Amino acid sequence: MNIGIFTDTYFPQVSGVATSIKTLKNQLENDGHQVYIFTTTDPHVGKNTFEQNIFRFSSIPFVSFSDRRIAVRGLFQAYQIAKKLNLDIVHTQTEFSMGIIGKFVAKNLRIPCLHTYHTMYEDYLHYVANGKLLKPIHVKEGTLAFCHKMSGVVAPSERVLDTLTSYGVKSPIRVIPTGIDVAKYDQTDSMNLRGQFGFNDQTPILLSVSRLAFEKNINELIDAMPKIIERVPDTQLVIVGDGPAKESLEAQVKALHLTDNVVFTGEVNNDEVSHYYHMANIFVSTSNSESQGLTYIEAMAAGVKVIVVKSAYTDDLLNDKSLGMTFSTEDEFINDVAEYLKYPDRYLVVSDELRKQKLNSISADNFEKQIVSFYRNAQLEYEESVDKSAEIDY
Repeated sequence: MNIGIFTDTYFPQVSGVATSIKTLKNQLENDGHQVYIFTTTDPHVGKNTFEQNIFRFSSIPFVSFSDRRIAVRGLFQAYQIAKKLNLDIVHTQTEFSMGIIGKFVAKNLRIPCLHTYHTMYEDYLHYVANGKLLKPIHVKEGTLAFCHKMSGVVAPSERVLDTLTSYGVKSPIRVIPTGIDVAKYDQTDSMNLRGQFGFNDQTPILLSVSRLAFEKNINELIDAMPKIIERVPDTQLVIVGDGPAKESLEAQVKALHLTDNVVFTGEVNNDEVSHYYHMANIFVSTSNSESQGLTYIEAMAAGVKVIVVKSAYTDDLLNDKSLGMTFSTEDEFINDVAEYLKYPDRYLVVSDELRKQKLNSISADNFEKQIVSFYRNAQLEYEESVDKSAEIDY
């Protein structure tokens, strides 16, 4: 198939959405498909830079998200390019500029258009006029308008499915969690990060990998550190990522006198993140705004214990304590962390069959196969709907 992916977010931007799209692109191409990325310009990509099968359209920083972009032109240009490429299907990854362009292209080429709903926007309303301008009802109305007459919608988790269903989305929805390149995380810390940070082999290390945004609740993670250190002295928290909450979080660390126990690494190259997982004893997250949580499954693939907020998705993902635990309160979180750090030998055994099943379920290969199946189904239903329309017109 010739597949056009339309997205406002793509590398070199660092985000779960960009990673998801890159993973899908690579797997589709490995399976013999042609994939074309329609995305925004980026200040880190020169105007004359050649990127095979990637088409960039003039853009400006998005409102309240200066590190994200929104296209300001390209509607007819994208259509002309897509027509020459003889696209079979359009897959949009945003509800904004490039997503709208993608819907326009699909409609005019008369091909199916599928969409992946990545972001739980109700968790981000505070970014626009401090939450005074946009309300949840506006998210619902905008989502319904964008998903109207879609050939299909991909929900990365049951939480997204439930949200879209509650909004009243009528397009076919299929839950397909984003997969990862499992082999990429099945390696040791060849960078010797413990040594670089001045940690020894016995230093207890908690790892957070996330955009440093207020909705990620990293402040709650930092708040819990004094109590964790009381239980397990010398515990270190390594925070990987960058974002608008960084200064606030650094100030919080100073106020709590945790500068000797908390390390901010800044943004890390995607190809190096696996080394950070292998450096850590436990991956931790206090965020409840994740539509799926790619970092959770990256940590699992690296063989690191995972402690995250309780939900239907995380309870199913971490259904054995040899994989991880979920929590609802700060006390539960602190107890779970202390349990893993103080008694690591209790949770070493994980059956080969369980690990095999988990790795397969979170693999990029499984992700791609489910997406292609959805594409094929959408094509058949689209052709049937066109045939019915022709019969009615006749």
